[in-house]
Amino acid sequence: MNTVKTVRELRAAVAAARAEGKHISLVPTMGNLHAGHAALVEKAAQRSDFVVASIFVNPLQFGANEDLDKYPRTLVDDQQKLVKAGCNLLFTPSVEEMYPNGMNGQTRVSVLGVSEGLCGASRPGHFDGVATVVSKLFNIVQPDLAIFGQKDYQQLAVIRTLVNDLNMPIQIIGEPTVRSADGLALSSRNGYLTDEQRSAASVLYKSLQEIAAGLKAGEHDRAQLIARAQSQHAAAGFSPDYLEIRDASSLRPATEQDRQLVILVAAFIGNTRLIDNLLVDLDKPA
Repeated sequence: MNTVKTVRELRAAVAAARAEGKHISLVPTMGNLHAGHAALVEKAAQRSDFVVASIFVNPLQFGANEDLDKYPRTLVDDQQKLVKAGCNLLFTPSVEEMYPNGMNGQTRVSVLGVSEGLCGASRPGHFDGVATVVSKLFNIVQPDLAIFGQKDYQQLAVIRTLVNDLNMPIQIIGEPTVRSADGLALSSRNGYLTDEQRSAASVLYKSLQEIAAGLKAGEHDRAQLIARAQSQHAAAGFSPDYLEIRDASSLRPATEQDRQLVILVAAFIGNTRLIDNLLVDLDKPA
């Protein structure tokens, strides 16, 4: 695996691969990689001939009081994991390389609709930062396909809308969330948890499963399902951000007529904000 730091080096390496007729894939990350990231790279290696991964902790998507400065940087360990997963080229740009004219004057990309509410409400400007950096990476690499995890479900919806609205010739693939044995979604932020918090955190996914079971059983009082789950979260030490049932495609609030749903949650335990989601197909037998 070759590691490059500049746009020029990256474009040269991708151009050489494409000249050989290779199918190009991209897996954007912020580093501090875990098994969930490795699964994305492995899928990319199955679906393409040349896998490009990026590691860039993007300041545009962090708010003023978020964890940009303490976000873990683990490049050597990340490189080893990427090699094992089948990555061919790693792009590790500096902030100056990605935003040479500074961030204040940087052209921003906004994706309306699916970026609103949920994490979009809790983290103002976050999805503009995501859409902007992903647009830049797509333009730099020009991949045939790009792979993202479904744990960040709203982010995936934003990127799919971005690609569709701007007619980008890129196939977007969403890969299922990779989980620990107790169901907790793998996340770089899990490393912030104490042992006690880590043990309690499994309640998030368990509560999503219980809501899904209630929906499939025909429960019409969805507010009660939500309230019961939030009580479980509070008992485990979580402070709520949001817990909602949405239409899986549009991300608008779900109605009784919608059959493809997604349950989305964000909550704080200590100072750590965790997110998760669960897809529910009401037309599929329980």
